[in-house]
Amino acid sequence: MWQPISTAPFDRDLELAVMDRDGPHALVFPCKRVLTGWIKSATKERVGISPSHWRIWEPANNEF
Repeated sequence: MWQPISTAPFDRDLELAVMDRDGPHALVFPCKRVLTGWIKSATKERVGISPSHWRIWEPANNEF
C-alpha cells in the first residue's frame, strides 16, 4: 500500500514512486530519506526526484 511522502520514515530502505493519472511509477532501487532529501540505499548517491508516495522496500517483489 502506497503512503503519502510526508509520512516517510528516515534512514530505512523504501520504494519511492511518483503518482500520475496512469498510477504509480516506482523507482527500481531502494532509497533512504535523509535530512537533505533522498539517496540511493546502496551507493548513498543523491536521488534528484520529488516522489509523491512511498512503501517499504520488499526485495523479493522488486527483483526481475
